[in-house]
Amino acid sequence: MRKNTFKKNPAPVAAYGVLVALAMVLSYIETLIPISLGVPGVKPGLANLVVFIALYRMTPRAAFCISMARILLTGLTFGNLFALLYSFAGGILSFFVMWLCKKKDWLTPVGISVAGGVSHNVGQLIVAAFVLESAAVFTYLPVLLIAGASAGALIGLIGALTIKRLPRFL
Repeated sequence: MRKNTFKKNPAPVAAYGVLVALAMVLSYIETLIPISLGVPGVKPGLANLVVFIALYRMTPRAAFCISMARILLTGLTFGNLFALLYSFAGGILSFFVMWLCKKKDWLTPVGISVAGGVSHNVGQLIVAAFVLESAAVFTYLPVLLIAGASAGALIGLIGALTIKRLPRFL
């Protein structure tokens, strides 16, 4: 007899697909928003809204899978190999920082999202320093910290309002 693999997470498989698709649409919309702060790669992080909500309404494993699937599919669709590498670095670090903060009850949902936004940028800078073999990329850190905190606060506010209105598994 097969075990019920959805015991811990009752979300139907279709919910994963819908959330990955929604995150991809938000990623595409993000490419249409012209933002120029003098630093390459600054974005509002709209797709991270889906991951943030999944972290609160699904299991951490489900949220992580949605995040990684979104990064892979978006990178293959809209980006290049380097964009994919930077996105994975930022996405993985951001996810684990948010998960740890949420697990330990260190911050409010908005604070968790801010921590995720900042750590996403830090993860990308670390990879950029290795790829370019130069620590000079860290001169972008002040601007990226402000951008990550601002975007994280916005995503956290929207996410917190959305979480209140969604059922547990979505």
